[in-house]
Amino acid sequence: MTEATGVVERPADVGLKREMGLIGATWASETSIIGSGWLFGSLYAAQAVGGAAILAWAIAGVVVAVLALVHAELGAMYPVAGGTARFPHMAFGSVAGLGFGFFAYVQAVTIAPIEAFAFMTYGSYFWHGIYNTKTGNVTTSGFIFTIILMAFMVAVNFLAMRLFSRVNSAITWWKVAIPVLAIIVLFFKFKGGNFTAGGSFMPGGIKALFGAIPGAGIVFAYSGFEQADQLAGEIKDPQRNLPRAIIMAVAIAVVIYMLLQVVFIGAMPTDLLGKGFAGLTDPGVLAGPFAGVATLVGLGWLATVLRIDAFISPTGTGLIYMTGTSRVSYGLSRNRYIPQVFSKTNDNGVPWVSLITAFIIGLFFLLPFPSWHSLVGLITGASVLMYAGAPLSMGAFRMPAAAFLCPAAFCVADLLIYWSGFEVVWKLGIVLVIGYVILGITMSRDPQRPRLNWKAAQWIPVWLIGLGIISWQGVYSGQSSKTPLPPVNTGHLHFWWDMLVVIIFSVIIYYWAMASRLPREEMLELVAAQGQIDDPLADIHE
Repeated sequence: MTEATGVVERPADVGLKREMGLIGATWASETSIIGSGWLFGSLYAAQAVGGAAILAWAIAGVVVAVLALVHAELGAMYPVAGGTARFPHMAFGSVAGLGFGFFAYVQAVTIAPIEAFAFMTYGSYFWHGIYNTKTGNVTTSGFIFTIILMAFMVAVNFLAMRLFSRVNSAITWWKVAIPVLAIIVLFFKFKGGNFTAGGSFMPGGIKALFGAIPGAGIVFAYSGFEQADQLAGEIKDPQRNLPRAIIMAVAIAVVIYMLLQVVFIGAMPTDLLGKGFAGLTDPGVLAGPFAGVATLVGLGWLATVLRIDAFISPTGTGLIYMTGTSRVSYGLSRNRYIPQVFSKTNDNGVPWVSLITAFIIGLFFLLPFPSWHSLVGLITGASVLMYAGAPLSMGAFRMPAAAFLCPAAFCVADLLIYWSGFEVVWKLGIVLVIGYVILGITMSRDPQRPRLNWKAAQWIPVWLIGLGIISWQGVYSGQSSKTPLPPVNTGHLHFWWDMLVVIIFSVIIYYWAMASRLPREEMLELVAAQGQIDDPLADIHE
């Protein structure tokens, strides 16, 4: 909580050690943001909306900044490990907390496999047998190497936080420096006419522009700013350092991503763009966008550096997400949704059971989703559903600035879910049901489990089903352009009207949720049950 609320600093989570400073916290979020997203996001965004991709990155940057401000305030208010899985639990009780907590875990545990796939995609330039460029899938040997890479991520995570933070900081300095180098060098190959390649600056119009924000991996590329929240139980002086870390990480990422999109479009050889970026077929660019462009414009040395970075960048992101995943399951254990063994830490303050479990579960996500792009849509949706829990929680705690910021952030989150398309939304519904079943079973075995707060969560089924219906009637299918099946949505709710409906619906749900939130006394009981502090909500305005 910020100093303005007058709340004393909270003690550390049980077993964890506060050994991460401001730079370490900033780089924890930054290395989560700058992963495989920068390697592929510019290509997919340009394919979706041509030169207007720069606008998509700018809009998404504003959207993410709004969500990041909420997470910064919440993390400072309640600096505990796995914060995104714990805030809704304290604000609305276990029924709401189960759903948001499960999505927080799904979002976190699947990132390491995504980054490992990105590693294999770029690695295929050197080792052709690990990735099939025709099918877009890793091979058997690539699958084995992916498992080994994830095992390496787990091994590094067993370091004490002060040592892990140094390793992560060194990797992140590299990860930031290489995109900046690419931006500077590729600017000398800039051709402004490429922004209208194919005859239009914005092929597909504004509808395609909004659809590209989640569909082209832009939101996915920006995701990760919340990692400082996940590691809040190990950050020094979190009331001061955590908000700064999140805000600085997002600001750096927005600038880098927008400039990367500019130079990617501007440096592309014009003769490859007769049909625009949607018709781009060069295999070198498709397999490794920036390295491919560098090669085509005669910058072989830069291509080599980028291909080396393509190993380091995804590995660094997978590394920190493995860390974050273990802290989310630590938080779920502190919520008493899963067995208490998941909050067990070793002498280094590492929740080792949660860490090993993250590795094992991550392996399952390697099986049905054999490429980077096929995972992005679903994980983006899971991320946004997780993000939606933050403004609701902040509003329930009645923190300063919540009156405007929280409903705006909730509307933004719902719009991102809607733009993801019905194909993603209905799959997320199935994932949520599975989550409630799994966590319901594990929680039922705990004699000290929190009681089910049905009244405080009465708005959740209406919210989720309502979003599903709006998405079904809306204009975004969420299907890949390569999908041969017809869209499953009806398109009856026309463009612009659909977004107005989403916003009105979101405002209604938000204020319903505020009216249903737990009474202050019950919030305090849930916090006390986690062994944090007697009154962490002191001085929050009633």
